[in-house]
Formats: sequence, C-alpha cells, structure tokens
Amino acid sequence: MGVGKKVAAAAGAQAAPKVGWSFVRQALDKAIDGVGPLRSAAESATTHMVDAHGDVEKAIRTLTRTHVGLAGAQGFVTNLGGLATLAVSVPANIAGVTLLQAHLVAGIAHLRGYDLDDPRVRNAILATMLGDDKVGELVRRKSLPSPPMGLATAPSHAPELDRIIASELTAELFTRTVGRRAVTLMARRIPVAGGVVAGGTDAYQTHQIGQYAAKELRDRRL
Repeated sequence: MGVGKKVAAAAGAQAAPKVGWSFVRQALDKAIDGVGPLRSAAESATTHMVDAHGDVEKAIRTLTRTHVGLAGAQGFVTNLGGLATLAVSVPANIAGVTLLQAHLVAGIAHLRGYDLDDPRVRNAILATMLGDDKVGELVRRKSLPSPPMGLATAPSHAPELDRIIASELTAELFTRTVGRRAVTLMARRIPVAGGVVAGGTDAYQTHQIGQYAAKELRDRRL
C-alpha cells in the first residue's frame, strides 16, 4: 500500500463516525488540527504554498489534486471487501471522506486568509462541504442565512447554526452514500470493482467540493 493509501486508510480509521450530527464537527476538528499521518490543514496548505513559490491559486490547485487522490484511495481501500464487509466499510468510508474533504476546504480557507479558529469560518467550511446545489437549496428554504462566504464574514457568530449546518451535512453525507449504494452493491460482488466504484465516486465529489470552495471562499487578503 502506498503512502497516499496509508494516509487515507488511517484517516478513515481515526475518524470513525459516531451516531448523530456531532461526528462531522469532530471530523472538522481533526482535519484542522491534524490526526495520525494527516498534518494540520494549515501546515499542509502552507507546504503547497511553498512548493507553488507563493502562488495561492496554484497551491489551491495542487492541494485539491492531492486530496482528490487521497479521497479516491480512501474510497478504494475501504470498499475492497465485498458484501461481507458492508456494515463496517460504509461508516469508515463516510468518516474518511468527510475528514479529507474538511481538510481540503480548511486548507483552501487558510490559503485565502481565513482564521480557522473562528467559529464562523468553521461553519462556512462545513457548509461548503454540502456542495453548491445543496447550499443553494438551503438558502432558498432559509435554513441557511447565506452561502459559505457570507457565513465566514458575518458580523457575529450565530451559535444556533452550529447544529443546523452539522445536521444538514450529516444527512447529506449519508444521502450521497445511499445514492451510490445500488451501483456499489452490484460491484461488491467483485470486491476490487467495489473499491473502484467507491474510489471514483469519492474522488469526483472531492474535486467538486474543492472547486466550489475555491469559487466561494474569496481571498480575504486583497
């Protein structure tokens, strides 16, 4: 197993979700602070910035590519076992991809000049992980007062949003998993194929979230 797969597999194991909405906030804390072989979001983002010779946009692109690869590896590793391991692998897969996507969005936020210790920014990170379409739906329904950029730059922190956003993200994560379940169940009859399907899906969704974060979380240092 390569280094990327080791990081991804460890991420899933370290962030195994608990029942309820609080696990996404725990995953966010781990993503920001670092866990196991996964460095803190700020440290990882800074390394990409150095490699990009100070070019923020290039650093964001390479950071996103790295996390897309890790998400794909994580999905592949946690879905290799076929039907017999479904009860264990699905929660591990959700935990792993949640941690990696939170790590990616937090890294992008850091590169764009946001304070990762600010509770408004943390809510914005979780909201970004919902994706563009879901955020638009929640704003139209007035479940969210604004898109992630507005949440991150609000005049003050609204504590009631902490649970709302985490609950919405928890539901969305499981909805995504159920949505691909029919295809994955068929693929799981051939264990390696199950890993390929899950890994490809996680990689694609992580890429989409990275693109949304780069578009939504505009540079605060300008």
